[in-house]
Amino acid sequence: MRLWPTVTIYSVILAAILLVTKLSTATDYVGPDNDDGMRLIEVRDLLAGQGWFDLMQYRLGLEGGTLMHWSRLIDLPIASLIWFFGLFAPHETAEALALAVWPVSLVLPAMLAMAVAGRRIGGVAGMHLSLAMTGLAIYTGSRFAPGAIDHHNAQLGLVATMVAMLLDPQRRGWSYAVAGIAAAIAIAIGAETTPFVAAVCLTVALLWAWEGQNFAVAARAFGLALAIAISILFVATVPPRLYSMVTCDNLSLGYYSLAAIGGGLLLFSAVFASRLSRPLRFAALGLVGAGVLGSAMVIAPQCLSDPLAGLDPMLVELWLRNVSEAQSAFVIARTDPVSIGAFYAAGLFGIAVCIFRIVRRDRMQIHLVLLFLLATSWAIALVQVRGATFSNLLSILPLALLIIDIRRISNSDSDNVAAAFVYIVTVLASVPAAWAVAGGLVSLQMENGAQKAAAKVLSCTSKEALAPLAGLADGLISAPSQMGVPILRFTKNRVLSAPYHRNQGGMLTELHIGLAEPKEAEAFLKGAGVTVLAFCPNDPQTRELAKLKPDGLYAALGKGNIPPYLEPLPKAAGVGVQFFRYRPAAN
Repeated sequence: MRLWPTVTIYSVILAAILLVTKLSTATDYVGPDNDDGMRLIEVRDLLAGQGWFDLMQYRLGLEGGTLMHWSRLIDLPIASLIWFFGLFAPHETAEALALAVWPVSLVLPAMLAMAVAGRRIGGVAGMHLSLAMTGLAIYTGSRFAPGAIDHHNAQLGLVATMVAMLLDPQRRGWSYAVAGIAAAIAIAIGAETTPFVAAVCLTVALLWAWEGQNFAVAARAFGLALAIAISILFVATVPPRLYSMVTCDNLSLGYYSLAAIGGGLLLFSAVFASRLSRPLRFAALGLVGAGVLGSAMVIAPQCLSDPLAGLDPMLVELWLRNVSEAQSAFVIARTDPVSIGAFYAAGLFGIAVCIFRIVRRDRMQIHLVLLFLLATSWAIALVQVRGATFSNLLSILPLALLIIDIRRISNSDSDNVAAAFVYIVTVLASVPAAWAVAGGLVSLQMENGAQKAAAKVLSCTSKEALAPLAGLADGLISAPSQMGVPILRFTKNRVLSAPYHRNQGGMLTELHIGLAEPKEAEAFLKGAGVTVLAFCPNDPQTRELAKLKPDGLYAALGKGNIPPYLEPLPKAAGVGVQFFRYRPAAN
């Protein structure tokens, strides 16, 4: 069965289902994640004339703005779609169309990569199983839904592409060149995949050291493609004034130099050392590794540790620990144990299958490659749960092979009830959504009547909630970080705080305003140039600040004690936020 027609049919059907089912229940054309809203704000700025290399978000944070760490590589196609649809539709409609089309358009490359990987390891049956399981993962997730314009969907497609190319049984140079280009783009789009890209590079290097001349073409193609692509992307996306700056949360001199040096040294080794004996090749690989590690220690030593290690302790305690996607498996197990299966079970199952196959010497190299890459993704997910999306995706491949084998056994003995049962259980255990449903059922059983009857929380971030700001002159709003992006999106105001680690100064100022006693809080308001303060009693961070400092400003506002320098503005009906105009006290 031909690849392209099959993938196209699956992708078109899945895209149609996504559009129909997700849009029919959507209340907004922007995804629910703050990052979706912030991406739209950056795209709007680009369309309004902000420079390609100007990555400042001028309306976020203290005076001067905040230098963002996101890549223009994602801004460009979204901006192009908005411009195109704007030729024949009003601006808001053009935005809505673009935000629906972009994430759904990424279904095809992701499905294609998984289909190629499935066919390379399991033939036609492997291709169909990979397509079906990937389609289910995409549908039950949120990364490819209309409005999801953050970069995680593109990263999933790139991760799938790298894995598919590394599974080429013929070791063709073009496959590994594609893998090198995908690795470079993944680094340029976001730092989250950098550990996985490093694992891909190490996999290629180890395969070359083991196989030598038989793998030389593949190693040369990968090293050359990685070095050239990362160089092009560095020049194309990094502002020239920042060429010498090392940052660990995006493409900068640090990641660029390490990728270019690593790719170049691998290319050099594959050209000149492929005919050496295996021990000498591993010795050469050791020198390459030492060269890359030495370069890292000289150029970017700070990137060898946690990129968020420099975050202020107050932000770690009051913000980062409450960011759900940044929590570890151990925190999830304590706070939301019923979701553990959905995040980690399929990946762990896939790892166990790979180990079992390797012990049995069954298609060892395929399962060794899958084990290393899957284990890397799963380990990342243990540290930050957001990585579970990648490990769940990669687990599809070894589990698809297992399902094929169990199905063959079951079909060969149709009267064997045990074999049929094992087949059904294996299929269900391979699907993260099945674990999520099981966890949901447990959660329902654990709910009590009070939780079921909990009242709907009034919104502080809707367009209606922010309506009082429309009649005011543009100024600086002090609001909880979760309100920051909606304020930027729906108004022309600046905001002190939004949940981005590069905006430490603005976030800390907002926290100090909420924690300080009313008289001291005025000093922070005046010093930052705040014109309006937003108080959202339902905001989790606001509640925590009021609890921490019962004599602080947020606690006072929660009790109805309004300082004389704050003038309440008319409040929209049915919303949860109260705005106050700041009027400096007379000296």
